[in-house]
Amino acid sequence: MKDMLKRENVQIVESCGDWKDAVRIAVQPLVDGGYVKPEYIDGIIENADKLGPYFVLVPDLALLHARPEQGVIKKQLAITVLRHGVEFKKGEPCRVLVTLAAEDSDSHIDVMKILANMFADPAIIKAAATAETPDDIFKLFIEFPSN
Repeated sequence: MKDMLKRENVQIVESCGDWKDAVRIAVQPLVDGGYVKPEYIDGIIENADKLGPYFVLVPDLALLHARPEQGVIKKQLAITVLRHGVEFKKGEPCRVLVTLAAEDSDSHIDVMKILANMFADPAIIKAAATAETPDDIFKLFIEFPSN
């Protein structure tokens, strides 16, 4: 996880306009850091327009991602907590947005295993959603056991 998540890619945002705005906000740290091209944002939005909100995995959590060829430069994660949530699905507000940039279909498997274990525990998602600071969120993800 330490290789895939940098502190500067963790943020808390009070609110956003709509789900597309939430995607833009959540992906922007990866654009700013040179991990993805701006068109990665468009890729996620276009995919969701075609497929529906495929990235909402469990209540209160979305794993935003698109294909590597849609703008990934280097693998990385970003975590955005929306204090007031956003509805990707009607009536189901989502507060924790994890953005994944993967260079290929294999290089992120280890971090996906860790994330799967984290996301299986609603208490972890709640802890992220209600964290006081970005540092608290970063620590929660970095210190989660990797096995």
